[in-house]
Amino acid sequence: MQFKYPEILYFLFLLVIPILVHLFQLRRFKKEYFTNVHFLKELSIQTRKSSRIKKWLLLATRLLLLFCIIIAFAQPLFKAKDTKNSSNDIYIVLDNSFSMQAKGQKGELLKRALQELLENTPENQTFSLITNSQTFWNTDIKSIRVELQNLKYSALPFQLESAMAKIKSRKSDFNKDVVVITDAVGLEPKQLKSIDSTFNSYFIIPQAEQQKNVSIDSVFIHQSFDDFYEIGLKLSAFGEKDKDPSDSKQIKQIPVALYNNNKLIAKTLTKLNTPKKTIYFTIPKDDFHGYASIVDNGLEYDNNLYFNISKPKKSNVISIGQPEKSNFLSRIYTNDEFNFNNFSIGTLDYNSLENQNAIVLNEIDEIPQALQTTLKSFVDKGGNLIFIPSVKTSIKNTNSFLNNFGDIQFIAIENKEKLVTKINFNHPLYGGVFENKTTNFQYPKTKTSFGISSANPAALYYEDQSAFLTSINNSISGVYVFAAPISLENSNIQQSPLIVPTFYKMALNNQKNAVNSLTIGNEDPFLVDVALSKDAILKIKNDTETFIPIQQILNNKVKLTFNDFPEQAGNFGVYNQKERLQNISFNYNRIESDLYQFNENLLSDYKKIESVAKILDTLQTDRADNQIWKWFIIFAMLFLVTEMAIIRFVK
Repeated sequence: MQFKYPEILYFLFLLVIPILVHLFQLRRFKKEYFTNVHFLKELSIQTRKSSRIKKWLLLATRLLLLFCIIIAFAQPLFKAKDTKNSSNDIYIVLDNSFSMQAKGQKGELLKRALQELLENTPENQTFSLITNSQTFWNTDIKSIRVELQNLKYSALPFQLESAMAKIKSRKSDFNKDVVVITDAVGLEPKQLKSIDSTFNSYFIIPQAEQQKNVSIDSVFIHQSFDDFYEIGLKLSAFGEKDKDPSDSKQIKQIPVALYNNNKLIAKTLTKLNTPKKTIYFTIPKDDFHGYASIVDNGLEYDNNLYFNISKPKKSNVISIGQPEKSNFLSRIYTNDEFNFNNFSIGTLDYNSLENQNAIVLNEIDEIPQALQTTLKSFVDKGGNLIFIPSVKTSIKNTNSFLNNFGDIQFIAIENKEKLVTKINFNHPLYGGVFENKTTNFQYPKTKTSFGISSANPAALYYEDQSAFLTSINNSISGVYVFAAPISLENSNIQQSPLIVPTFYKMALNNQKNAVNSLTIGNEDPFLVDVALSKDAILKIKNDTETFIPIQQILNNKVKLTFNDFPEQAGNFGVYNQKERLQNISFNYNRIESDLYQFNENLLSDYKKIESVAKILDTLQTDRADNQIWKWFIIFAMLFLVTEMAIIRFVK
């Protein structure tokens, strides 16, 4: 036992005072008995004995009373087991990502964790709370009670590194206790390495009872007819571990519905007998602004997929080169979908280039510097560029031009026939083009070609695995580079079935693929075709949410960047003041749809606690000194009452 104020113990010398008083009262005097009181002698002896006992009892109670008061003022205590960490700062990291929608024994995991925090955190306990979407520094449960009760699920996946970086940024003279509450879905070893070794780290891992889940992943146009689209919805099913998802006893029918402007237009039932499945709907070839929806017993956040389909607009395409070498392009870029024109380098109007969606440099011997500068600006503003070299192309001039766009360089010309034998089906250029991987097709060939040095994967390969068609792609534009001239004098690729889908897709901007469906948190920019004044601002809004994205005016376009907005998935409109320019749709990232992304052995080296109440109780018990001065106050009161009782009742 230790004392907070040990100097008070010097007052124990005061215990001598009642002893001296008591001894003074017990001094012996010589007694003479007179005859008239002699008969009281025996009674006097008995009374003297009772009085002596009473005085000893009073002395004992008064000594104990004074002793307890002095000890109480000295504040005795028993030191805590973990004294060195008694002043630690407490940080609680709470995962409020969508996987915490899963249901445990007592309801949704996040709601249960919040309830435990509200019920079991002492009101005088200071701590910091870090969630995926909000941070509260040096607060207490009373101050953030309302915020916790209204805490929503975050579209941002749980990132332990981000939370640890925030904690490390807080400078303190004390150690840090870190309590992480997460279902650990998607948690990886590299994230655990972000935990500082000096932290006292604890994990609370709430377990979901139901881990089966079905999600709608994406939508695409499968076929386009004169008056209809056939769209495909890709579904993913996550079943129980070690069980065959094709087992007919486990297969349940999932209702799938399609809504346009919140009106039901189609509905079906599908059996998910495979982990991945695509179902198809036929819809009118008109503007679509709606969503697909499923109903399952798993997570809710991935049951709706919002998207819109805009009526196709003609794309503007220019070919720069000799007219006779561009005849094949006019057969691909037809008037029903494209506004196609061809100009020679001498008749080209540079001012018209900024209004194009795609430009084809078709076998130009030398690219003027002025054109290089204009084309660089064109690509930066979202246009697609297709470069077809000439046999007379200057490698130095070409490489200087290609340096404007990225790491693609021509090496040397090769005067030998080569076959194009391999299609990269994973290349963005061929996404959705082929239903099946084709290996036995009519191989096109070239007579003369250039070697290409590039770190980017090619879309088409020669038989020697060198690149025939490669590209540099970004979120708003692409630069496509052929390794050889494709005119009839040098190649037969114009007769190949590959020519149409290849050039068709190269002329389409990344965002002109008919289906518009963006992911919240994706930092890729989005282009809106509109000419704005410098002071004009575009807004994104629907019935429940309005926000202003980061925007940059690019001549007749505006580049929008959304970062972590909007907060909720849904269909929105792009507005210039009150004018609705176009529709836009946002969805949550599906990264947390699989609830089996948790390795139970991952946290074997860390302390795992069952609940918030237990961890707070453990910290309080191990680190708080056991104050016992109150007991001495109680004893002092008891001795005071005892003294009064002795005075009154003991004769």
